Order: sequence, then C-alpha cells, then structure tokens
Amino acid sequence: MDIQKKEKLDKQAKFVRIKGRLVTKGYSQQQGIDYIKTYAHVARLKVIHISISFSAYSNIKLYQMDVKYAVLNVFIKEDVYVEQLPSFEDSKHPNHVYKLNKALYGLKQAPKARYERLSIYVMD
Repeated sequence: MDIQKKEKLDKQAKFVRIKGRLVTKGYSQQQGIDYIKTYAHVARLKVIHISISFSAYSNIKLYQMDVKYAVLNVFIKEDVYVEQLPSFEDSKHPNHVYKLNKALYGLKQAPKARYERLSIYVMD
C-alpha cells in the first residue's frame, strides 16, 4: 500500500493543499493466488450509438459522468489483506496487516466488484 500525493493549485498557481489517496500495489498481486482474473471496463461503440439513438428518439436527456472515484465505494467479497504503510506503522504491532472491506485504487478485484454492483443496481 502506498500514498499518492498531488499538490492542488488555485487559478493563480498558488499552493492550496495536498491531496492524497491510498493506493494498493496491485502489480504485486499474483494471478490464481490473490485474484482469479482481471477485468477491464470497455464501452463498445455500438452500445454508445444505440444509447444515443434511443435517447434522441425517446426525448431522454443523457448525462456524462466521471466514475473514477466509484471504485472506492465498492465492497469486495474476497478477503484482501494489505501491509501497513511505513509512515503509519503501528509501533505495538508492526507485523499486523489490514483487512479491506472496500476496494482501493490499484486493487485487481476493484473493477469487477464495481461492475457487479452497478449491474445489480441497473437491473433493479
């Protein structure tokens, strides 16, 4: 696990704050041990055309949405453990690990879990 930091600037390029997020080291996960298979979201052009055509025909408004943060709101079914961050290590228990309830950036299971949750919502 690691922390990604990014400095946020205002319109005059003056420092405002540091924005950070937890990121797992998904590259160190091994297929068959840590996850079964990977999953990538792909929007087919045909589906996009059908959606736009149907919304135009039915007079429905379409909205575009950025979903890069949606991965953080997804519960994962598998037991996933991550090591402690060096900067946030518990001095009493340095060898303990964290068990994740929700997905983090970089986790191989995150896109599939997000897709499953979204498909259940859409079907309902």
